[in-house]
Amino acid sequence: MSAIKFIKSSVSGKLIRPQGFAYPAGLSFGAPGGSISVNYLVVAGGGGGSNGGGGGGAGGFLTGNTSITTSTAYTITVGSGGAQNARGSNSIFSSITSSGGGSGGVRAAATVDGGSGGGGNSVGWGGYGIPGQGTDGGYGYNPGTGGGGGGSSSGGENGNFAAAGGNGTASSITGTSVTYAGGGGGGSFYPSGGTGGGVGSAGGGNGGEYYGYNGTSASVNRGSGGGGSAGATAGSGSSGIVIIRYAGSQAATGGTVTTQGTNTVHTFTGDGTFTANTIAYFIN
Repeated sequence: MSAIKFIKSSVSGKLIRPQGFAYPAGLSFGAPGGSISVNYLVVAGGGGGSNGGGGGGAGGFLTGNTSITTSTAYTITVGSGGAQNARGSNSIFSSITSSGGGSGGVRAAATVDGGSGGGGNSVGWGGYGIPGQGTDGGYGYNPGTGGGGGGSSSGGENGNFAAAGGNGTASSITGTSVTYAGGGGGGSFYPSGGTGGGVGSAGGGNGGEYYGYNGTSASVNRGSGGGGSAGATAGSGSSGIVIIRYAGSQAATGGTVTTQGTNTVHTFTGDGTFTANTIAYFIN
């Protein structure tokens, strides 16, 4: 005779069983140890712009699908954006790691490479991006502007009075198209600073439009780079984001939970834990 399986709801915590059925003595518990398929978006923190002119690079952008084990807690890390001249921090879900964006600066600096590379100062090359996560930053031009920071889908422009940051990438994992991971614009020595990178709402910071003007910071939770500045304060990169989606009603905990059609979406704008916590009970 087949065992009768009862499932504990991850939402209400109550057992789901036939109406009027009494639990007999000897009810046994067994964790199923199964798995569920999820879609993910993991975006790292964007790099800060440079006060030497270079725009910050976007945080690494990774999206795809994977299987996770039920009743296992997965630590979620959402990378912070880098301050002026600082690299962004990594974002992590399970074995998936997106690398923080490089800061604006010169290629010799360890902080300039990243998920996408930061734009070069007015006297140097930009940083390298990581293939599959982002692109390279543009080089600076002297006299002129710093290079634009690399974005997830295109590299930063080279410095030529107004170097734009690279374009970001759109994702509809939440049900609404949002563009993430744009590069920051380069700061200018002349009255024409670079615009923040990205299409739509990637949110890369704008470069300072003239010598001594500040760069602007990137939009929060977009993983975009900050705008560079020629001789003043550069903008900060923005924090990243982690989003997990699966088919059906809620079967896990963690993050902000929303419904998208027949799917459930968990959005993390800060560190947390994701657990697909289905628990099984059996009568033998």
